[in-house]
Amino acid sequence: MDLAISPDGSRRRWVYLYRWREPGESGAGKLREMGLGSASSISLAKARELATAARAHLAAGRNPLAMRNVEPEKRVPTSGEMADEVIASLESGWRNPKHREQWRMTLARYCEPICGVPVDQIATDHVLAILKPLWTKVPETASRLRGRIEKVLDAARAKGHRTAENPARWRGHLDHLLPKRPKLTRGHHKALPYQEVPAFLARLRESGSDSALCLEFTILTAARSGEAMGALWSEVDLERGVWTVPKERMKAGREHRVPLALRPRQILAIMAETRESDLVFPGAWRGRPLSTMALEMVLRRMTVEATVHGFRSAFRDWAAEQTSVPREVAEAALAHTLKDKVEAAYRRTDLFSKRRVLMEQWAHHCGALDGEGKHDAQAKSKA
Repeated sequence: MDLAISPDGSRRRWVYLYRWREPGESGAGKLREMGLGSASSISLAKARELATAARAHLAAGRNPLAMRNVEPEKRVPTSGEMADEVIASLESGWRNPKHREQWRMTLARYCEPICGVPVDQIATDHVLAILKPLWTKVPETASRLRGRIEKVLDAARAKGHRTAENPARWRGHLDHLLPKRPKLTRGHHKALPYQEVPAFLARLRESGSDSALCLEFTILTAARSGEAMGALWSEVDLERGVWTVPKERMKAGREHRVPLALRPRQILAIMAETRESDLVFPGAWRGRPLSTMALEMVLRRMTVEATVHGFRSAFRDWAAEQTSVPREVAEAALAHTLKDKVEAAYRRTDLFSKRRVLMEQWAHHCGALDGEGKHDAQAKSKA
C-alpha cells in the first residue's frame, strides 16, 4: 500500500499495487493499481484494512478490483465487519457497558491481522497465529478471545457467509492443537470476619465522606457495589423503606427489592440534603456516579485487608451462624438465583417480609442503633 501524491501536491490518495494475470496472459501478470480512497477522507488504519482485504482476495485467486465492484449484498464481509455486526446484535442484551468495550477491544487489538480478511477465508492457521502468543501468557484473555472469535465465525456461517467448520472451535479441534491450560483457581474475595464488621463500621462512620457513606450503605444492604453506586432516587421509597433495583442493573437480570433498615434510610436522608441529580451517590463529575474504585480506595486508606464484595460473604456467614433464617432467605437477600430450575420456576415470592427482619438484625449486629441514635449526629459536612 502506498500514498500517491499528485505532482502539484494538491491530491493525496491511498493506492494498492499488485500484479494480476488475466486468462491467456503469460508471465507474472501486469502491475495493477487499485485506489483505496483520498487520504483526506480515509484514515491510515482504514486504508490498511482495505489493503488487507485486497491481499486476501488476491491470495484466494480473485482480482481485488473485480471484487470491489461486486454488489454489497453478494460480497462476503471481512472478519472485522462481521465482528462489528455481531457486537451490534448482542449489545442490547448486555447489562454491563464494559462487555461491549471488552469485545471491541479484544477483537480489534488481537485480531487486527485478520480484520480485513473475508470471513469465508479465515482458517485454523489464522486463529492459531492470534491465540498462540497469548495462550500461556494471558490464558484468561486468550480463552475469552477464542470464544469471541468462535461466536463471530458461527454468526458468519449462520448468515451463509461461511460453509467450512469453525476453526476457533475448542472441543475436537483446537484442544488437539493448543496445550491444555491449568484449571483456573479463582480465590475468594477477601472478607472481614463478621465479628469484626461492627468495629470497622464504627471507624468508617468517622469519615462522613460520600464514598464512606456509600460503602456503609452497600454493606448494610448486602448489595453489590455497582448496584449501590448506581442507585437512583427514583428507585427509592423512603416512606416504605424499600429500594427497588431494576432488572437492567442486576446481575441476574431480575428486579430486586431491598428492605431498608433504619441506618440505610438515615444515610439516604443525609445524601438527600445535597441532592443535585437522580444519583444517590454522585461522583466528582456532574451527572456521573462514584468511580468504580471509590469504595476500594476507602478500604485501602483504612488499611483493611478486605474487598467490598467480601462484605457480602461476611453477611452470609453471619446469617448462617448467628440467625435461624432458612437458607433461601439469606440467599434471596444476596439476590442469588436458585440453581434448581424447577424450584425457581415455582418460586413466586421474593420473601420480602422475612428479609426485612433479617436486614434489621444485620444492621443491629453492625452497630446501627435503633431509634434516633448517635449515627444521626455523624452526618457528613459538605464542602
